[in-house]
Amino acid sequence: MTETERLQKILSQYGIASRRKAEQLIEAGRVAVNGEVAHLGQKANPDSDRITVDNQPLRPDQRPQGHYLLLHKPLGMVSTCADPDGRPTVLDILPTALQPVGIHPVGRLDAYSSGALLLTNDGDFTYRLTHPKHDVAKTYQVRIEGQIANQTLDLWRQGIDLDGYQTRPAQVRRLGSSSPESTLLEVVLWEGRNRQIRRVAEALGHRVISLHRTAIGPVSVGILKSGAYRSLSSSEIKALLAESEAKSATFHNRFPASTGVSQSC
Repeated sequence: MTETERLQKILSQYGIASRRKAEQLIEAGRVAVNGEVAHLGQKANPDSDRITVDNQPLRPDQRPQGHYLLLHKPLGMVSTCADPDGRPTVLDILPTALQPVGIHPVGRLDAYSSGALLLTNDGDFTYRLTHPKHDVAKTYQVRIEGQIANQTLDLWRQGIDLDGYQTRPAQVRRLGSSSPESTLLEVVLWEGRNRQIRRVAEALGHRVISLHRTAIGPVSVGILKSGAYRSLSSSEIKALLAESEAKSATFHNRFPASTGVSQSC
């Protein structure tokens, strides 16, 4: 029999919403347990308690199968579930059978960037990988305009002031030889502020020509073709969650948390 768990975790496990969105639903009075309006922090057992969201019951047999996917996001595609401007979204790549089961992006990758993007219908998994206290490394190949000085790279590594916020230290190294026109870098971040790499590069005097995310934690896009996706292995899922917990216990104690991004569709 299922043990009691916090309501926001139950809702995320059923693909209703991310944990943060579930908390908002509870705070708005839209969730009830056994006919009583729920409160934040309340626990329940989906096998024995009647849980409703907007008066619609949550049934144990409706819990969807978990899907954990790695997508090689192409350029020009937005990392949202829908786009008011009619641009193609990452969900458009998925087959019809996966459209109605609550799959959503885990974090974002802007339309002008390509590479590794995780998709899932497990809101708890999304929470563990996007909440600021869980700092999973993200690795990028970044081509910037012109040659960059070693002193400038040191500033990037140490972190700079970005609109009143000090970015966390990053790993930055050159890849191959530079040309007068451009420099190829590998950048590893433990935070994900909006368009951070592009904004930091611009603040340091360099325009980003191309940006490609090669890996999220231990999961690499590898030889996966642009526009293709695959299921994560159980070992990859475990490794991602293990890294998120390790970073939560160590790196987060050294640096203040940035604003995380959660997704729900």
